[in-house]
Amino acid sequence: MYYLLPLFTVFIWGGNTIVNKMVVNEIEPSAMSFFRWFIAIIILSPFCLKSVINSREVIKPYLGKLALLALLGMVLNQSLGYYAGLTTTASNMSMISSLIPLFCIFISQPLLGKQISAVNIIGAIISLVGLAFMLGKGDIFFIFHQAITIGDGLMLIASILYATYCVLLKRWKMPLTTWQLIYIQGLFSVIMLCPFWLSSYHLLPTSASLPFIAYAAIAASIIAPWMWIKAINLLGADTTAMFMNLMPIIVLTMAIFFLGEQIHIFHIEGGLLVITGVMLAQIKWHRKTSIQTINV
Repeated sequence: MYYLLPLFTVFIWGGNTIVNKMVVNEIEPSAMSFFRWFIAIIILSPFCLKSVINSREVIKPYLGKLALLALLGMVLNQSLGYYAGLTTTASNMSMISSLIPLFCIFISQPLLGKQISAVNIIGAIISLVGLAFMLGKGDIFFIFHQAITIGDGLMLIASILYATYCVLLKRWKMPLTTWQLIYIQGLFSVIMLCPFWLSSYHLLPTSASLPFIAYAAIAASIIAPWMWIKAINLLGADTTAMFMNLMPIIVLTMAIFFLGEQIHIFHIEGGLLVITGVMLAQIKWHRKTSIQTINV
């Protein structure tokens, strides 16, 4: 039964990718990002605020780092994901996001001093070929004669930023609980996102957008991180991390049923290459260390 925890978590995060796409016609990305964390903070405050206040002296020296983490992992990463939904498919978004563990490995080299092996490089090449095959609709050299869509480019930037967030979270080990980390970063996110929300054409969410906001705020920002952390404690970090490789398959399936997206052979072949490359790159990496992500 413990294995259901990471499985359900990946399903929730996969559903959030679908939400990113479905919500584009209901609410502006800036407002969506703001309300997601505004509601999450309201829900978490009764459980976390007292703990944060009592630990304020411990937290104070880390406020600058927590603000940067919030900017990378919650403000930029998530906002770019919502903007990407305007011009790319959920299928592409999931495939690009699946490269995050691979980016973590290479970003860890300068930030954590980790060695990059030949297996890492081979895995990276396979994954990038798969990604190019998918984005080019079967043409891996498409980048030389046409530009990638804005949405795909935004998702690529978002994935690199989130990988940086994960590595910095590993580098800056702080004496705080997981919920304190999430709560304080959420507070910073609300503050940072407030000016963008105020610049939106519509300050209040539409009734049609409320279910999407609730899903992102409650399921993706609170329930999923809790289950992921619980799974790591029960199953171990390495075993739990492998479930992330199911994300593209889950999102592709959901995209067919909920968005009516058509899946072509280049999606399947490119996706298999991406997943194979990421798993190959993770094999030797997990023997030495693990960088786990909390997709908030």
